[in-house]
Amino acid sequence: MTSLTDFDLHFNNIEGGFPSSIGKLPNLQYIDFSLNKLTGSLPNSIGQLENLVELRLNSNLLQGSIPYSIGNLQHLTILKLSSNNINGSLPDSIGLLSELSTLDVSLNKLTGIISEAHFHRLENLEQIILSDNSVILNVSSHWVPPFQVIFLEMSSCHVGPSFPYWLRSQKKIEVLDFSRAGVSGSIPNWFWNMTSILSFLNFSFNSLEGHIPNKFKLVPYAFVDLSFNQFKGPVPLPNALLLDLSHNQFYGSMPENISQGMPSLKVLSLSSNQLTGGIPASIGELSLDVLDLSKNNLAGSIPPNIGNCSFLTVLDLQKNNFSGGIPNSIGQLNGLQTLHLSNNKFSGEIPSSLQNLSKLETLDLGSNMLTGKLPFWVGEAFPLLRILSLRANKLSGELPLTLSNSSSLQILDLAENQLNGSIPANLGNLKAMAQLQKVNHYLLYGEDENHNYQENIHVTINGLGLTYTRTLCLLTSIDLSGNNLSGELPEAITRLLGLEVLNLSRNHISGQIPDSISELHQLLSLDLSGNRLSGPIPQSITSLTFLENLNVSNNNLSGKIPSANQMSTFNASSFAGNPGLCGDPLAVKCANGSNNGGDSYPDAGRKADEDDNGNGFADNWFYMSIGVGFAVGLLLPYLVFAMKRSWGGIYFAFVDGTAYRLSSEKMKAAMRRRTG
Repeated sequence: MTSLTDFDLHFNNIEGGFPSSIGKLPNLQYIDFSLNKLTGSLPNSIGQLENLVELRLNSNLLQGSIPYSIGNLQHLTILKLSSNNINGSLPDSIGLLSELSTLDVSLNKLTGIISEAHFHRLENLEQIILSDNSVILNVSSHWVPPFQVIFLEMSSCHVGPSFPYWLRSQKKIEVLDFSRAGVSGSIPNWFWNMTSILSFLNFSFNSLEGHIPNKFKLVPYAFVDLSFNQFKGPVPLPNALLLDLSHNQFYGSMPENISQGMPSLKVLSLSSNQLTGGIPASIGELSLDVLDLSKNNLAGSIPPNIGNCSFLTVLDLQKNNFSGGIPNSIGQLNGLQTLHLSNNKFSGEIPSSLQNLSKLETLDLGSNMLTGKLPFWVGEAFPLLRILSLRANKLSGELPLTLSNSSSLQILDLAENQLNGSIPANLGNLKAMAQLQKVNHYLLYGEDENHNYQENIHVTINGLGLTYTRTLCLLTSIDLSGNNLSGELPEAITRLLGLEVLNLSRNHISGQIPDSISELHQLLSLDLSGNRLSGPIPQSITSLTFLENLNVSNNNLSGKIPSANQMSTFNASSFAGNPGLCGDPLAVKCANGSNNGGDSYPDAGRKADEDDNGNGFADNWFYMSIGVGFAVGLLLPYLVFAMKRSWGGIYFAFVDGTAYRLSSEKMKAAMRRRTG
């Protein structure tokens, strides 16, 4: 074994620690233990392998710090330790590795300062990949690096606050990622003169400001992501394959010659800026895959020739001021998977040509002025439809029976319309809602895997608007509130065992709450307020231990309010406006004077004697138990949701941020494979 030169065990599902006796193999030149499950820390004996040329330990479970002895590996050219749990600081002895060409320690838990000493003798360094660590780059403003790097990736490292002046000395950079790097201020003019060989540029999630040159040179089919900054001015026209300028302050109209300025463009995101005017007709001359112009001040009508964008999978125009009818030509986009036209001023009927979009997974036309009946083909034309939101329009007529054919439907939002008739019992056949959504499949769209459009939908729960993105697949919801629906609440709805949100408020629904409501064990929010429901609140409702929000106010319900489990956490407003209800939390006591038991009818004419000292001890214990029950009932489901249901808003934000960083790493890895 002492004569061994190559030691390759990559992708073999190997567990255990890194062998400390590795230093007894002095002739080793190549070690590749990547893509395993190695644990523990790197031994100091690694520094005894003085002939080592390549060390690949990426994608394991290694911990601890990088040993200082690694600086003894004078012939090392490739060091890959990415995607582990390595902590501590990066030893400055790495700066002694004069033959090193690749340094990849990304996706670890490194901290501390990286100084000029870390690069002291790295004249041959071509790849610096430090992304997703908590390190701080602290170099002089006059520092001239000894290397000419090709890949420079420092996402989520602290590079700022000012723009790194030392970049000016770099003449070979092809991939540059300073996203989430704490950089502020404007980008100096000299930088735009060095972009001609860039194939990947990512400055997203910083505080950069100022104007971007109208045209700056890039290699063909480059990726440019300048999103989430404070850039201003007109929209630039670099000849890129992907251009993401979203979440900035760009203003003015979209360039009329957009197809000439960016003929190779596949992905265009200008979301969340201050753009005005209309969509240029030349948009139809592009072979776009993703077009996201949402959250601007764009107006006018959608140009009919948008139907020429035959490769389009995403069309997001939500939250603008578009008006007129939805053009029939959208029905020509046979590959379209997500269509967002909500929060505009579109009028007229839903065009029948949309039924040609057989691959559609999201149809979001809410908050417009659409009229006519809900088309019967909505439940038949889209076998893959997950999200149907037509809320806040002027749609009328009955709910089509064909809706039950939407076997993939997870979100049905038809609230705030003029729909009438009864709720079809066959809605209980919605297959995707009949099962618990345990696996979070990110809804990512776009032909190029390196930069995807993230699906999103705005959902109203308990009067609070929430935008779901990367946790969207875990949500199942039916909202038919604010219509003219009548008849009884069909018991078949309770077959939707995975349903989490049910809102039927402000209709004319009569009859009783079915006892089988207890079957909806995943229910988080139930709103039946403002109807004509009668009879008791079923005792079985106490088994809904995940229930965060309950509102049955303003009905004709009667009897004692169930008080066990979660039911003890709701206040009086959840039950107000039901003259026949009694018991806590209402002030109306039940007939025997107890709010917690006895007969189920109110005694509105009597009050408890507040001066009865004989009941003081019992009252104190009663209220103490209510307080403890409230705390346990409120906190327990929140803890469960945080661990199992991914429900809290903070948790959603954490998941979204983490997933973004991981997808960004995937993008850059693909770029390295493409150019290397």
